Amino acid sequence: MSTTWPGPHLIYATANGTQIYVSKGGKSLFNFKVQYQEPGKRLRTPKHIHLIIDLYMKKVGNKCLTMQLVDHLIQDVILRVQPSTTNPPILQVFSPDHIRQFQALDAYGEYSVEFLLVVGELIIIQEKTNYPHGTMTLNLFRSFREERDIFTVVSTASFRGER
Repeated sequence: MSTTWPGPHLIYATANGTQIYVSKGGKSLFNFKVQYQEPGKRLRTPKHIHLIIDLYMKKVGNKCLTMQLVDHLIQDVILRVQPSTTNPPILQVFSPDHIRQFQALDAYGEYSVEFLLVVGELIIIQEKTNYPHGTMTLNLFRSFREERDIFTVVSTASFRGER
């Protein structure tokens, strides 16, 4: 694949019509920016903080299943994905089968589980592409899983610096 590509490039469309895009970034050869657009709304850029706040809302509704989702994100996504070596990047572990086991969480929060799994994976691939030894996302989800105080978790989620 070429190192230059037009953006935004559609990576995935959720069942509710949310389109998830990537566009070329400038931090590294394979860097990209994740964006999404819900039907009838403008293009937005998701951040770690958005995912964590949504997980807190899901946790209030179903703590056990939310913790299982976070375990899945840590074990099956964060610890498995590799830096991107293609432009645009490709999803490495997501499968629609992963949605079913957590779908009851769609009743809580702002985002669907489908959205969280796809966007979460792309954000993790992006981090590993730009910071191969970075652990910010892993530490963030572990802090949430360990039920650290909300200040610590949100501070980690909103950190803007070297990963």
